Amino acid sequence: MDKLKLRAEIEAVRASLPENERHSASVRTRESLLDRPWVQMAGLVACYWSTGTEPETHGLVFALWKHGATVILPVLRDDNDLDWAVYDGPDTLAPGRFGIMEPVDTRRGVDAIRTAALVIVPALAVDRSTGVRLGRGGGSYDRALARVGPNVPTVALLHEGELLEGVPAEPHDLPVRYAALPSGIVRVVAGRS
Repeated sequence: MDKLKLRAEIEAVRASLPENERHSASVRTRESLLDRPWVQMAGLVACYWSTGTEPETHGLVFALWKHGATVILPVLRDDNDLDWAVYDGPDTLAPGRFGIMEPVDTRRGVDAIRTAALVIVPALAVDRSTGVRLGRGGGSYDRALARVGPNVPTVALLHEGELLEGVPAEPHDLPVRYAALPSGIVRVVAGRS
């Protein structure tokens, strides 16, 4: 199956999920993540502010921040690469490109993600055996993941049914180490050393 068709299928399934089910699933995913010592101990966390039918991250970002982590969120640049800025509470966000909420704090640069102890990224699907994630097609997160150290936990947030066998991949597609679902955290076999 090609990426465009798989994206369309997953987005259709996500759109069919009732909002209350998506919210309750996101709460379970958040609680499962927050129970992990490597999440609790992460001093600097790169995350994202969810939109639409993505697994909701607003509560996760707030919980990480309230527990003392420094959370950086992406700021989409004109070249579709990701700059990063610090989240300092819900009142420090404003709409950016495409209406996605972004921190109003000083931009830290594309390399700010290099210092993160935990990286949480969006995905439409993750390949169970390779860790390759299917994104929306802009390549922004693949560029960001290329800057992350090899031992840093990278986590893609998914809805149930989005951890698949045989996600189509191209050479620039980078794997994640974990898939976080409402049913729990799954270590995927990432092709990265």
